Amino acid sequence: MTDIEIANSIKPKNIKQIAKKLGIKKEDIELYGDYKAKIKNLSTSPKSKLILVTAINPTSLGEGKTTVSIGLADAFQKLNKKVCLSLREPSLGPVFGLKGGATGGGYSQVIPMDDINLHFTGDFHAITSANNLLASFIDNHIYHGNELNINPDKIVFNRCLDLNDRALRVVKVACGEKNGIERTDKFNITAASEIMAILCLSLNIDDLKQRLSNILVAYTFDNKPIYARDLHAQDAMAILLKDAIKPNLVQTLYGTPAIIHGGPFANIAHGCSSILATRLAMTYSDYTITEAGFGADLGAQKFFDTKCRISNLKPNAVVLVATIRALKLHGGMNKDMLTEKNLNYLKNGLPNLIKHLENIKNVYKLPVVVAINKFNTDDKEEIELVENQVKKLNCSVKLISSWGEGAKGGVELAKEVIKLCDENSNNFSFSYDINSSIEKKIEDIAIKIYGASSVEFSTKSIEQIREIEKLGYSNLTVIIAKTQYSLSDNAKLLARPTDFKIKIREVQLRSGAGFIVAIAGSMLLMPGLPKTPAGAKMTINNNIITGLF
Repeated sequence: MTDIEIANSIKPKNIKQIAKKLGIKKEDIELYGDYKAKIKNLSTSPKSKLILVTAINPTSLGEGKTTVSIGLADAFQKLNKKVCLSLREPSLGPVFGLKGGATGGGYSQVIPMDDINLHFTGDFHAITSANNLLASFIDNHIYHGNELNINPDKIVFNRCLDLNDRALRVVKVACGEKNGIERTDKFNITAASEIMAILCLSLNIDDLKQRLSNILVAYTFDNKPIYARDLHAQDAMAILLKDAIKPNLVQTLYGTPAIIHGGPFANIAHGCSSILATRLAMTYSDYTITEAGFGADLGAQKFFDTKCRISNLKPNAVVLVATIRALKLHGGMNKDMLTEKNLNYLKNGLPNLIKHLENIKNVYKLPVVVAINKFNTDDKEEIELVENQVKKLNCSVKLISSWGEGAKGGVELAKEVIKLCDENSNNFSFSYDINSSIEKKIEDIAIKIYGASSVEFSTKSIEQIREIEKLGYSNLTVIIAKTQYSLSDNAKLLARPTDFKIKIREVQLRSGAGFIVAIAGSMLLMPGLPKTPAGAKMTINNNIITGLF
């Protein structure tokens, strides 16, 4: 059966029942039909155990981290534990681009999957509109006399769109007579926009407005900063986001509650669902399972060093997802042959898993279990090789097969995670000192987490760092944008590369969100489509979509 056929074979519960299961009062939700709701009471009092699901560096197909997160939560419920998921919303970019849907798969899905993967409750559209409203205010202010003395060549806030469209990486705006001052602009994908980050890091509408007002948008001709508040844009933007700030409540195929909210990418943004979603899940459950995008060098690092810092949350355990196929790819095996048994390639790829394990155990000092997301093509000897290597590092390892078996396929992993949470043996720490210089924070991430020998800063990035310091923002957290496929900034350096440099070509301030973005290697903030996009394989007949999942 396909994912959509499996989803259609199980009748979901009314969302009111899911809210009641969590203990959310009916007056605290806004219904979006029978199977979706927004949680409108944003008061939180986190009390549950917090479990992060992360992964090794993935293949281009992904390694099933969301599927594992969902299957693990369903297994917790099967063990009669009060559990809630906190996940990100899918972006239309990957949905119609390379990866397709992002709601799990098989018997480990969140539903209604077509709604969640497409327009859901409109959050991404609201974020896109708020972003582009501010962009229009900037150009409109210049057109009407430019009282603030904005230098059109020093506008640092970009437009955005929630689609992969490389043609928008560099554009000309205000072309033609009576349309303003012609200038070069660019679009970022909505998932990488500062408005997305702000929504995910805000605790309430007042916090949201304050963060929006603090967005750096441009510099004047005499190099003074201009913020969104100078254009009086924050209230109008907050109005567009007044519903988007409310987290969305849905369910898994097994009726496990899931709060899905926010969708920053982990390779070019901070890669975590909203703080509100996580805090709400922790308020209403005994165990909260959340995930961070791509490999642990990206999503998990940003979860620990940025989200946990800003939210003051402390994880209790970590699940590190690995697949046999990804490890063989890291070992040098041809991607078209990954289903074939090969212990040599697998052995060569294992250092990637080991590095991520070492980071979680030794840098962040957290208890961790390796979850082997099992595929039908995995060989028994291959599985044993991975298990033995992990055990040599004094870590536990469990198989999970929730894609094909649903909740029961994750029970052994769930028992191990519960054990780690009950031991409460972590001494959670960060990978860098928040009071270090911007360069030192970047170097600490690159050297400690990626395993780089050093960091090479471009002249432009050094100039940008000095400008950020001059504005008084050097004490912010750092987000590094780089490829997800390697520990390095070069997608071709697989497994555990050594003696490499991380090259920082640009550093951008996100003063509203409260972090600094360092762009490494050739990373771009607007992805492109593959030669044959996933959207080109989709059809709709009688309102039934095929090819999306």
